[in-house]
Amino acid sequence: MIKRLEFLRDIWRLARPYWFSEDRWAGRGLLAVIVCMSLTLVFITVLLNQWNNAFYDSLQNRDLDGFYRQLGYFCLLAFAYIVVAVYQLYLNQMLQIRWRRWLTERHLEQWLKDRVYYDLQTRGSATDNPDQRMADDIGAFVTQTLTLTLGFLEAVVSLASFIGILWGLSGSLEFTLWDRAFSVPGYMVWVALCYAVLGTWLTKRVGRPLVTLNFNQQRYEADFRFSLVRLRENAEGVALISGEADEAGIFRARFANVVQNWWAIMRRRKALAWLTNSYAQAAVVFPFLAAAPRYFSGAIQLGGLMQTASAFARVQGALSWFVDAFTELASWKATVDRLTTFRRAMDEARARRENPDALRSEVGAWPVLDLLDVDIDLPGGEPLLRGVHLRVEPGDTLLVTGPTGSGKSTLLRAVAGLWPEGRGRILLPGDHSLMFLPQRPYLPLGTLRQTLSYPSPHEGIPDEAMRQALALCGLERLGERLDHTAYWPQELSPGEQQRLAFARLILQAPDFVFLDEATSAVDEAGEEALYALLRETLPHAAVVSVGHRGTLEAFHARRLALTGGRPGTARLVESH
Repeated sequence: MIKRLEFLRDIWRLARPYWFSEDRWAGRGLLAVIVCMSLTLVFITVLLNQWNNAFYDSLQNRDLDGFYRQLGYFCLLAFAYIVVAVYQLYLNQMLQIRWRRWLTERHLEQWLKDRVYYDLQTRGSATDNPDQRMADDIGAFVTQTLTLTLGFLEAVVSLASFIGILWGLSGSLEFTLWDRAFSVPGYMVWVALCYAVLGTWLTKRVGRPLVTLNFNQQRYEADFRFSLVRLRENAEGVALISGEADEAGIFRARFANVVQNWWAIMRRRKALAWLTNSYAQAAVVFPFLAAAPRYFSGAIQLGGLMQTASAFARVQGALSWFVDAFTELASWKATVDRLTTFRRAMDEARARRENPDALRSEVGAWPVLDLLDVDIDLPGGEPLLRGVHLRVEPGDTLLVTGPTGSGKSTLLRAVAGLWPEGRGRILLPGDHSLMFLPQRPYLPLGTLRQTLSYPSPHEGIPDEAMRQALALCGLERLGERLDHTAYWPQELSPGEQQRLAFARLILQAPDFVFLDEATSAVDEAGEEALYALLRETLPHAAVVSVGHRGTLEAFHARRLALTGGRPGTARLVESH
């Protein structure tokens, strides 16, 4: 019971925000119209149930005029049903896309805000494949929620509409047992209820494992797709070391999980299909068997028999809604669980960043960068760096050195606000722009023009300035390809990608520059040329570099030496 209430609360947390959002009136209006159409369809089925009586009576009585009259009436009812059903589907899809668009935008905003996406990636969160959860699970949640909710509503209204009809048509069942006479009023209602309760209990017993199996299937499918995308993004690295066999092994292992879990789903669905199909087929003849005694006794005519069977089918179908919808309910439960865990992981990531005791970055009017008694920890809480004090002023050049794993790149991540693990204060100059160049620069999808200006709009940068920056960084050949669209990480070598990042740096001219081994793929002569270009084009910018090469010391006036071990320390020395 507690789990069911928790599941309902999860659904409400996911669904509620949209219905109270800026799009609430359009959504509520569409939902109200759709509900009215659903009720109209139920009303038409009530009329069709009454039509059964008159139509089959005309057949039994060989009433030709009545027969044609009832056919005409049926055509009107059928036409009305078709029109309402078509527009209900159309408006339902309209509501689905509006709700999905709003939910997707909201989840994207929460995922990108405060760099939550980075926290989930670096901490190895249990939330796998956030791309799939936003691309697939949100759409599935919206569709399944509307479908199941409207289906349940129609079942409830159908039950309320037909149970009285069935009660009146059933009459009383008279029988003698142990020399005593018994009378059961509205016995067909009780038969339908017992039949539905038995089917529901059996379906729940047989189909319960489908919830976990569907959850795992979505995860295995996403893991397999991610491994394929990862190969595409690292095609050159795999090809150069002939890693195809190992990659194939990874693909097979991940796809084996897909296949193995799918076989488990197949076996469970087969067992469920045996039950539901047997249940459905028995329901076809069951009402005739139950109503046959009254028909053969002459209490009702053929029309009454057919109307009773139709009403029984409606009541039994409404009571058996859980049986018919169980497979989709299991899939819905898995979808809700995946979205709930995703949102919970994002909330936890945001809470870590908002922790008042965590390492904090503050932006103010001061013109310098200050690190005040900064301690940096690893995600598990293990100390990495202790007692870092540092001031960087405009025009300063600082080289951060230390053995591998000493925390050089992590220190830059803390300055960028990506690393909340630790304590202390980092004061960032609010009136000055900062730019970080990682070892592997990010090159977005799009034209070369967009890549050079990223993340700023490219409209404000003249083409000639872009061509000049490319030429200064040794990429003259790209000057005529500004409007060319390509997958640039594969189009350019690692060294060319780093040169392109320097061209972007020159064009955007920040006041503080942070280079995390940003020239590691360039030869020493090229590195010297890029640093000389940086000092020439941005003479007043502060430059903080992380690197292992000894040649970098010549380009920096100071050096911050990090020691190894746990925890490490930082020592500021003058470069020679």
